[in-house]
Amino acid sequence: MTETNRSIKTEQWTSVQAYVLAVICLLVGIAGGWLIRGSQNPAGTETASAAAAAPAIAPGTQTPTPAQMQKMADAQAAPLVEKLKADPNNVALLESTGNVYYDAQQFPTAIDYYQQALRVEPANTSVRTDMATAYWYTGNADTSIAELQKSLSYEPNKANTLFNLGIVEWQGKMDIDKALATWQKLLDTNPNYEGKAKVLELMVQVKKHAGVKPGTPAKPLQ
Repeated sequence: MTETNRSIKTEQWTSVQAYVLAVICLLVGIAGGWLIRGSQNPAGTETASAAAAAPAIAPGTQTPTPAQMQKMADAQAAPLVEKLKADPNNVALLESTGNVYYDAQQFPTAIDYYQQALRVEPANTSVRTDMATAYWYTGNADTSIAELQKSLSYEPNKANTLFNLGIVEWQGKMDIDKALATWQKLLDTNPNYEGKAKVLELMVQVKKHAGVKPGTPAKPLQ
């Protein structure tokens, strides 16, 4: 399967920004921000599998409401959901369905499909990393970290999982030492990591927060 894991942003979004980003995700297939899906190439972007099925949004059109975003995701996921009726334990289908809802920022629904996939295939580190990322976007940093660490118990050097863990340790817990250690492990164990430059950039930024007590909410760097 092509590497396509989701990524986490390092700044807080207003509701309007989130909806706009969700529209971009559906139409262009880019999940925007820092966090990387468990199987995504960090240097590139990902193409949404059913982006062409999403309705076009004319310039100047009012930003979709959450209900409209849900409806768009439901329409895009419908063919996958129909296939799941005949094959409910198909991990690839469950993952793809979860990805559709993730890209529409319907994170609780995405988590549900990822959980179903993991009940069948618990060692699937790509799905678990995606689920952890979705938990982060629901505001649950503790569960996100727990799932990322569980993913690493199966695949200790998985680059995208380590990348995301560092983000959550920083942005979710303001634990600078842990974030830096996680990213250093990423670089040490993945010398050819395509996102190396971004990791080094983040490490420089995070060091600006040195001395901040762990647990203090992070603020976007200027």
